[in-house]
Amino acid sequence: MQYLALEDVSCTHDLLPFTATRPVLDIRMGILTFREKWEQLVGPNNIVVAQDAVTPALPANILPTRALAARVREEMQRGPLNQSSIDRIITHGRLIRYPWHIFQHNAEALLDDFELLTAGRHSLPIPPTVAVTNPGNIFIDEGARLSHCVLNASTGPIYIGRNVEIMEGSLIRGPFAACEGSVVKMGAKIYGATTLGPQTTAGGEIKNVVFFGYSGKGHDGYLGDAVIGEWCNLGAGASASNLKNNCGDVKVWHPASRSWLNAGLKCGLLMGDYSRAAINTSFDTGTVTGVCCNIFGTGTPPKFVPDFTWGLDGSVLYNWDKALRDIAAWKKLKNQSLTEGQILTLKHIFGQL
Repeated sequence: MQYLALEDVSCTHDLLPFTATRPVLDIRMGILTFREKWEQLVGPNNIVVAQDAVTPALPANILPTRALAARVREEMQRGPLNQSSIDRIITHGRLIRYPWHIFQHNAEALLDDFELLTAGRHSLPIPPTVAVTNPGNIFIDEGARLSHCVLNASTGPIYIGRNVEIMEGSLIRGPFAACEGSVVKMGAKIYGATTLGPQTTAGGEIKNVVFFGYSGKGHDGYLGDAVIGEWCNLGAGASASNLKNNCGDVKVWHPASRSWLNAGLKCGLLMGDYSRAAINTSFDTGTVTGVCCNIFGTGTPPKFVPDFTWGLDGSVLYNWDKALRDIAAWKKLKNQSLTEGQILTLKHIFGQL
């Protein structure tokens, strides 16, 4: 098979704050990241990232699916990919241009990833204390622990990854995925289409949320139609509105164009990596927080919280040494540490402020 070239630059700014700290290919939707999807679909040695704008390449923000991969293979059988064949492939795919598209199309990604990852595999048996609807649409991986919870897969598949724990009293409706090592706390109420990335902790009421991984919302409070980056934490009682009181369209700040864009009827919190909110923080509809914000104080945060904010309104800059110290402390909780590459990325972001 030919190499599939993916172009990761032109769509980066539209997907801030999430692409401030990762390539577009490392965005998670469904169960897998875009990179992991392509590796599953066409083989890990068959994708390359285009180094220039001249090479015919698929945009990295096109959602990889089994149907799209079949279209890619069909075009490749005709010969080397050129701009015409790339354009034909794009017409059969879905571009994830803005951050709110991540949760808006997560159900589609969940369904496709579920079929991709479970094909030809056998689920662990469902424990007898677990109440289920449509058990054929539930997959439980090795090491998962579930007891006295409710799994309703009549509205979409439910994927329980390796070493996941679903505590007693949890109510889960599909489509839903809990990736490796994640935890659903007692009494949680989770609606589809929700993704818990690796080692994410989830509690309270959650609906149509994508957690990239290593983040926590372990207590009561509502979060809906949202995207939460890696190494984030929402304190007990923190909630985010996802619907305006007048039921009008939600306007979201778009840093690249420095303008407010229409995100549709529902949009909650879009939180960049390494950001945290204190207990009982109340976020307005369509709030965007940048990278490494420590949000606390009296009142509602503004609808755009800049990178490295200390406090509430963006008027105080997080001290660089304290920011790194705090990130390292959170990472230590999950037996990880900051890499030199991550520090350099954060230093670049901090230097632009």
